[in-house]
Amino acid sequence: MAKQPDNARKANIFDVARLAGVSHQTVSRVLNDLPNVRPATRKRVQDAIRQLHYTPSPAARALVTKRSRMVGLVQASAGEYGPSQTVVAFNEAARAAQYGVLTIEMATGEGGAVRQAVETLVRQNVEGVVLICDNRYVLDAIYETEVGIPVVAIDAAAPGHAFSVAIDQAAGARQAVRHLIDAGHRDIAHLAGPTHSPDAQARIDGWRAELADHGLVARPHGLGDWTAASGYQFGRTFPVGEPFTAAFIANDQMAIGFISALAERGYRIPEDFSVVGFDDIQEAPYVRPALTTVRQDFAAVGQAALALMLEVLDDGESTPDPVVLPPALQVRASTAPVRPARDDTTTQAPSRQAV
Repeated sequence: MAKQPDNARKANIFDVARLAGVSHQTVSRVLNDLPNVRPATRKRVQDAIRQLHYTPSPAARALVTKRSRMVGLVQASAGEYGPSQTVVAFNEAARAAQYGVLTIEMATGEGGAVRQAVETLVRQNVEGVVLICDNRYVLDAIYETEVGIPVVAIDAAAPGHAFSVAIDQAAGARQAVRHLIDAGHRDIAHLAGPTHSPDAQARIDGWRAELADHGLVARPHGLGDWTAASGYQFGRTFPVGEPFTAAFIANDQMAIGFISALAERGYRIPEDFSVVGFDDIQEAPYVRPALTTVRQDFAAVGQAALALMLEVLDDGESTPDPVVLPPALQVRASTAPVRPARDDTTTQAPSRQAV
């Protein structure tokens, strides 16, 4: 039998379940030689174990059908609007399903700390863990760690073996850019989120793809950190009309900061320049001008995460596909048809980091 390369990711119980087309509980029953597994199903699991060179961990062997009716939640982005709304909806859905939730919150997600949080919840006898973390490297580390219970991630770019819920970030970016193109804009800037964020990367991909579909150029874009301050700094020296007439900003907080900087420089939104954000935070309709943005239904994400977790925990013989929810463009007053660029000879080119 061929040996796995030393640098290959070690298969876990969920990989076996997905390849065999069964639940992870069924794999556990086969590992523990328990009854009530059909011979054909048992053979599929055993074949998958051999194919993946899977060596079960003690946690996987100990995985049984005993139910604690407790689930864990790790929020590695405490204080941010979207994740906070998702947490509220998840907790409400869990209470309605008569499940308790043990929550660990941290302001930022570092790989070791998040992994330790998941392990802490496992020791508390939770049946599964939902992970809210906007860091590609941390998410990948968790996916490669077998903890013996299901992990459902809020992740726009989860690998095929992972259980995940996400809003289609690239589709939302495309809606934003298409709206600007339909208004006559041809040079559309982008201020992106942090490089470690899968959501930020998906929005970059959508911006580029929509421009390419219309034969337009995606010029080097700016890099922010999701805060209004980073949007403001980007806007202080942004070359309005040279050549840009519009911008797609990767979240609403940065868009609000960006608009503030342009206003200080004497530009009118949307008469001189159009701006689209992303998220549809509570303040978006009430800033001036009201912000055109892409709405993410964070409550639906929380509800879907609980539904997916309960589906995974059931004793069925199938593994659920990732859940992808649609975004929705909200057109307000910060966008308008393109107008001739105004002359501003004092504007200097911004210091922008291309990603």
